[in-house]
Amino acid sequence: MQHVKIPQDRIGVLIGEGGETMREIESRAEVRLDIDSENGKVDVEKTGDPILGLKGPEIVKAIGRGFAPDEALTLLEDDMMMLDVIDIDAAARNQNDLERQKGRLIGENGRTRELMEELTGASVVIYGTTMGVIGSPQQVDVVRSAAEMILDGAPHGSVYSFLERKRNEMKRKGMEFHQFPG
Repeated sequence: MQHVKIPQDRIGVLIGEGGETMREIESRAEVRLDIDSENGKVDVEKTGDPILGLKGPEIVKAIGRGFAPDEALTLLEDDMMMLDVIDIDAAARNQNDLERQKGRLIGENGRTRELMEELTGASVVIYGTTMGVIGSPQQVDVVRSAAEMILDGAPHGSVYSFLERKRNEMKRKGMEFHQFPG
């Protein structure tokens, strides 16, 4: 059994209308979820395939970090799919700096976050003090590097060039490149 803590305001998303999302996660990941809506603690117990069951806590954590349930469930599509959470707060000196850093990662009208998704094929969400990434190890690695460049103060133009270069490298190597649904 694993324990995952998620923010209060994400519990409703995890449960879904009439418990629909929770039941879908339980069925597809072969786990049982015990959700304490008072404190946001979720117990994840494997009920079937132990390998599949390992993805259960990751799906819960992804939803807790701001992903829509259908995006979080893409973790089950492939053994290599993974979730990475980048702590933006760790790169910030204070609250104002945190807001500025989040703004830089999101970009004007969400353009920077969108480009990270478009050029890598990963799914990217910025929620609270974290940035979540779901994708293959290569995709996640490229997004993490781009995010770290932005958090270190690199100009957006050079980050976009880096992302373009990495996308071309992934295509040349014939790495799986698939877009996430909208």
